[in-house]
Amino acid sequence: METQNTYNYTVVRQFTVMTVIWGIVGMTVGVLIAAQLVWPALNFDTPWLTYSRLRPLHTNAVIFAFGGSALFATSYYVVQRTCQVRLFSDKLASFTFWGWTLVILLAAISLPLGMTSGKEYAELEWPIDLLITVVWVAYAVVFFGTIMKRKVSHIYVANWFFGAFIITVAVLHIVNSMALPVSLTKSYSLYPGAIDAMVQWWYGHNAVGFFLTAGFLGIMYYFIPKQVGKPIYSYRLSVVHFWALISTYMWAGPHHLQYTALPDWAQSLGMVFSLVLLAPSWGGMINGMMTLSGAWHKLRTDPILKFLIVSLSFYGMSTFEGPMMAIKTVNALSHYTDWTVGHVHSGALGWVALVTIGAIYFLVPKVFDRDQMYSIKLIDTHFWIATIGIVLYITAMWIAGVMQGLMWRAVNADGTLTYSFVESLEATYPYYTVRFLGGLLFLAGMFIMAYNVWKTISGAKPASATQSA
Repeated sequence: METQNTYNYTVVRQFTVMTVIWGIVGMTVGVLIAAQLVWPALNFDTPWLTYSRLRPLHTNAVIFAFGGSALFATSYYVVQRTCQVRLFSDKLASFTFWGWTLVILLAAISLPLGMTSGKEYAELEWPIDLLITVVWVAYAVVFFGTIMKRKVSHIYVANWFFGAFIITVAVLHIVNSMALPVSLTKSYSLYPGAIDAMVQWWYGHNAVGFFLTAGFLGIMYYFIPKQVGKPIYSYRLSVVHFWALISTYMWAGPHHLQYTALPDWAQSLGMVFSLVLLAPSWGGMINGMMTLSGAWHKLRTDPILKFLIVSLSFYGMSTFEGPMMAIKTVNALSHYTDWTVGHVHSGALGWVALVTIGAIYFLVPKVFDRDQMYSIKLIDTHFWIATIGIVLYITAMWIAGVMQGLMWRAVNADGTLTYSFVESLEATYPYYTVRFLGGLLFLAGMFIMAYNVWKTISGAKPASATQSA
């Protein structure tokens, strides 16, 4: 097939399949730890099954295994199609796949064993950090090398977002992971006290800003116009969106450290830049949404488009909620509560996972040379199960979080606390059950997706061909 010879689809296929597999793995761990909060005995008194060890495994698996694989797959596909050339190096591209897979397997072994640097989203110990760096440099060489040998002078905006994500994540990872090793499995951060916290959340929030936002906006800017069959609503807005986003996101990290030992000016700086971020974020959401102008009717019959467009609405919602929670007076209520967990998952499940799933459903038939997915009806079923799951999850966490915040700071007339911490925990209990059910629904949707992808890849006759429309 001509395109198969022109482009390297092998590495795209590998990362596409692993996105689905790692999604199931990461979300299964998430559902298990959500269940542990309802039924604590589910850790079976085993150290490596405790919440404290499985939680970093869950975040790393969902962000870097599921999300990372999705970004590799889509960026490799998009950069080839928009530059009209094959990847810069097939060998290096293959190395990034096997190298990244090794990173994930090492994480899956070391984190349950309690080998951790203790830094959120950067828990992996120094030998794995070094491997990540090598893989990431190879990724950058493949991506930017492909852009340099492009056959068209224009660099499509999706590639700007992918490029910014690759460069920034490299800087974030290297600076935050600076450590003094004391053994093969243990190291200590190079930075002292409050500086370590500042560097960590400069990294932590920009991991959200670039790994989970800029990279996935690259997906949005390619796959929504392709699925709609129209160019992006405003190319000028997309360029403004890009520069505004990358120049303001860098400064928002301190909003994770409100009311801590961080200097007050740094907390305020984080708050101000978080509020400024609302504008570029919504500019991107509006640009994606308006691409559907005159084509909204396609949402009735195209479930892939449903995933992509609803992900944008979650993106808009969570990028409104984030700046609002960064305001000091709001943060006084939300800090340390489950509201934060709800916010994170409206972004992670609603934005990142849904746009990824839409892109994977688009990619699979293209890179495996099939006419369409095995079952369009199953895609639609997946969409509704996933959406209901997300709504249950984040609504439960919102209510629980606001309730916790109010209970923790309620005082009696004599100045004593109205509620004990245990009472707030008891009140939260029913919401943990709802959160577990929401997560279970989302995970069920991933299994439906895996079945649909497997049937498509194996060459099964499309279900739509065997049943009436």
